[in-house]
Amino acid sequence: QVQLVESGGGLVQFGDSLRLYCAGSGRTFSNYAMGWFRQAPGKEREFVAAITRSGPYTIYADSVKGRFTISRDNAKNTVYLQMNSLKPEDTAVYYCAARVDSTLLRSGKYDYWGQGTLVTVSS
Repeated sequence: QVQLVESGGGLVQFGDSLRLYCAGSGRTFSNYAMGWFRQAPGKEREFVAAITRSGPYTIYADSVKGRFTISRDNAKNTVYLQMNSLKPEDTAVYYCAARVDSTLLRSGKYDYWGQGTLVTVSS
């Protein structure tokens, strides 16, 4: 199995930037498309961004387009989410996920999930 561990979350102010990290395991890391999802308290999990197996093709939710950037370094088994111009509505637990299928990446049907990292944006 692929194991995913997120890090980089924290408490920031409106307009600040933050970089999230997702460390993946195994020799097959590059075989998976990767996605970022988030879930606020009492809300459903929502899609944030995704990247194909080797890049550079990326997909973003409308709510983060132009502010967030997803990238990956397969040599380091790492996926990144650069978040700029953060807003209070970005407050959520952010999850990294891996999917064998490289299509329909907005779907929540990913094969592996990390434990999440909390991002809190104060107003």
